[in-house]
Amino acid sequence: MNGAESLVRTLLASGIDTCFANPGTSEMHFVAALDRVPGMRCVLGLAEGVVTGAADGYARMAGKPAATLLHCGPGLANGLANLHNARRAAVPIVNLVGDQATHHRPLDALLTADTEGWARGVSAWTRTASHAYAVGADAAAAVAAARSAPGNVATLILPSDVCWNQGGVVARPLPATPPQAVDEAVIEAIARVLRLGEPALLLLAGPALYEGAIADAHRIAAATGARLMAPTFVTRLERGQGRHDLAKLPYPVEAAVAALAGIRHLILVGASEPVAFFAYPGKPGLLYPPGAQVHVLARPDEDGAGALAALAAGFKVRAIEAVAGRRPEPARGPITAAATAQTLAALLPENAVVVDEGLTFGASFYEAMTDAAPHDWLQLTGGAIGDGLPLSTGAAIGAPGRRVVTLQADGSALYTVQALWTQARERLDVTTIVFSNRKYAILIGELDNVGAKVGKTALDLFDLTDPALDWCALARGFGVEAAQVQSQESLADLLRHTNSRRGPFLIELVIP
Repeated sequence: MNGAESLVRTLLASGIDTCFANPGTSEMHFVAALDRVPGMRCVLGLAEGVVTGAADGYARMAGKPAATLLHCGPGLANGLANLHNARRAAVPIVNLVGDQATHHRPLDALLTADTEGWARGVSAWTRTASHAYAVGADAAAAVAAARSAPGNVATLILPSDVCWNQGGVVARPLPATPPQAVDEAVIEAIARVLRLGEPALLLLAGPALYEGAIADAHRIAAATGARLMAPTFVTRLERGQGRHDLAKLPYPVEAAVAALAGIRHLILVGASEPVAFFAYPGKPGLLYPPGAQVHVLARPDEDGAGALAALAAGFKVRAIEAVAGRRPEPARGPITAAATAQTLAALLPENAVVVDEGLTFGASFYEAMTDAAPHDWLQLTGGAIGDGLPLSTGAAIGAPGRRVVTLQADGSALYTVQALWTQARERLDVTTIVFSNRKYAILIGELDNVGAKVGKTALDLFDLTDPALDWCALARGFGVEAAQVQSQESLADLLRHTNSRRGPFLIELVIP
C-alpha cells in the first residue's frame, strides 16, 4: 500500500467521504488511489476558489468536513480567499495540498512555493507529511483538528513521493475536541447581570443561531427584557414561518451604532465583539456604546446553545410559541428590491437553503423574508467576495433533497462563475438569482462612506456595462439553463418553474 492509498482509507475511516478537487501532477497518486478504494465522492471544480468555497458550504449543511484537493502552493493560493471566509465561518475543512517531491524540492522547480507559509494564514492546523508510513496518521490528525470546536481549517501538505512510496499505514480515527460546557458560575453571573434590569443585548453566533437555541434566547428575553441579535454576517441561521425571528446587526456603521445605542450590557454567545467592517474617517471602530460592559456567556469553542438552555431554565420561563406571520403574495410590477424580496418570501420552497451574497440590492432581503417558508440562511462571512456560487454548490451536496436559492450580486459572481459548471455536472438543485445592476454598486456606496471625491476615471472602475454581461449566455455556456426577467410576474413564473424541477437554473434579474 502506498501513502496515497493509506490517505484515502484513513479519510474514509474518519468520516470524510466527499472531496472537492482540482488536482494536478503532484496529486496523481491520490487520484489513482480513488479508483482502488471505493467510497469517496469526488466533485470537480474548475477553479480552486470554487473548490474551497464549496467545501465551506458543504460543511455548513452536512455538519462535518469535506476534503479539498489542491495543486501545490499556487493552487492553494488560488483558493485562499474562500478559505479565509471558511475560517471566519468556523467550519471544518481538510485541505490536501500536493507539493514537490522531497528530493526534488531543493532544485527549486517552477511550482516550488512556501506552501506551508501560505496555508498558515487560513489554517488552525498545518503539517507537511514527511514519510509514506506517516501519511495515514497525519490525515487522522488533520481530520481531528478540523472537527474540533468550533470548527477549523486543517491543511495537510503532501510531497508527491510520500504518496507514491510504499509503506502506507491506515490510521484509526482520532477524537476531536467537542464544544466545552460553560461553567455554571459563568451562567449564574450572566443571570445576575440580566436581573439588574439594565439595557442588555445577547449577540448570538455559531450553533446558537439554530432553531432551538434561538427559542431559548427568546425565553430569556421574555423574562428579562434583554434584546437579541445576530452578527451582520452569519454562518447558518434557521428561520422562517413557525420559528422565532432574530434581527441582525446592520452593516452601515451609523445604523449599527444606532441599533446598539443605550446598551449597558453586551453578552456574547459564540460571537465576537461587534466592530465596523472597515475604518472610516470620523467614525467609530467599535459599534457598541463606550460605557457598555462586555460579558462572555460562551466562547466560540464552547457550547453556546447549551448555555442558553441552562440560562433560560434558571429564569423558569416556559417555551414561547413563535408567532407565525402571514406569508405574502408575490409582488407585481417592476423590479425593485422590496418587491423582489416579497416575491421570494412568497415562493421560497419549504426547507430551502438561502445563500446570500446579494450585497447592495439584497441588503434588505433578510428582514423582508421573515415570513417565508422555514429555511436556513447562509452568508459570506469573511468579506472576500465570490463565495456565493461555490457556497451554494457545496450546500446542495451537503443537504441533498433541499432546494438552494442563491441571492447573488453580479460583480462578485464573476470571481467564481465556474461553479455553475459544477452545479450542472452534479445536477444540483440550485436556483441562482443574479442581481444584474451591471456595476460594483457596493463600492460606489463606499466612496461616500470614506468621503472620497471622484470623477469618471474612478467611476469607470466600478462599471460593468462596456461591454454588458450576458448572464444567460454565460450560464448556458456552463451547462445551466437560464432566463432573464424584468418584472415581478416573470420572476414569480420562473420561481414556480424552478421549484418544480430538478437541477440548476439561473435567473438574471435585470435591475433598472
